[in-house]
Amino acid sequence: MTSTQTPQRDDIIRGTMLIGIAAALWATTSIAAKFLFAGSSLDALTLGWLRLMIAFPVFFFLMRWERRQLARSGGGFRLNRRTLLTLLSLGVFQAAYQSSYLLAIDLTGAGIATLIALCLAPVLVAIFSAPILGERPGLVTILALMVAIVGTVMLVAGDVSVTGHWRIGGIALAILAAFVYAGFTMTSRYSASGTPVFATAFGCFLTGAVILVPVIWLDGGFATLGTLVIRDWLLVAYIGIVPTCVGYVCFFTGMKTTPATTSSIIITLEPLFVAALAWLILGEVLGTMGMAGAVILTAAVIVASRSSAGPADKT
Repeated sequence: MTSTQTPQRDDIIRGTMLIGIAAALWATTSIAAKFLFAGSSLDALTLGWLRLMIAFPVFFFLMRWERRQLARSGGGFRLNRRTLLTLLSLGVFQAAYQSSYLLAIDLTGAGIATLIALCLAPVLVAIFSAPILGERPGLVTILALMVAIVGTVMLVAGDVSVTGHWRIGGIALAILAAFVYAGFTMTSRYSASGTPVFATAFGCFLTGAVILVPVIWLDGGFATLGTLVIRDWLLVAYIGIVPTCVGYVCFFTGMKTTPATTSSIIITLEPLFVAALAWLILGEVLGTMGMAGAVILTAAVIVASRSSAGPADKT
């Protein structure tokens, strides 16, 4: 192996590790949220708003650093009408996703909510990309998506067998979160190409935080902030800084040197990380059918990711 090949291999390994760290950090979000919901009066909407409020100032400074780096390399970025509308749209999706996903965790469990929301989202992207973006999935992708739907049904059936009843509200919100995340992905793919990463993050996180203010005010969520103790605030700070900001930076740093197919497969492992942590820490059990559904769903999404990404795809 030549000396010129070693740094490239090392960069890929480093990037893969960073994406794996990001997935592991993101997996802790739902666990910390479940502790907050169980031990405080904080509701899901207010937690989602706090997460955005903590994160967007961090991304503001990262955006400024990003602009200086682009200026030094001779690049630049101008905010035009299309980009502004895209960032506003992404902010709406961000607010809706934070709300529906955290509410789903509160009403069901960290494991099942994350498995449905994050694994069903790529399925929906593949389905709607054909009529909306003109991206036609191949036969393998279509078969994988059908299997993913079967896995989701098994996952829900396993939850019913364990709990003894349908947690319809939480499951519906998890499915809604999947639709919202799919919309976020397709909007970003269609309109935000070429927009700097941290500028996009700052714009959509700030917009999402502003959108949630009147919703939380009408819902009375701000009144609960005065009841939080130090332990609660530490958990809120953890969610806003570690899985959100640090995880985001790790992910996009790793994406620079990691093939798109590899990164998509690693990220797909996040729901399994959540399910494992939920079992170890929270005592959540999926049941035999639920575990089988989780494995089938994850495997199907991995196959769909591999078949839909070209061999030369790079991020």
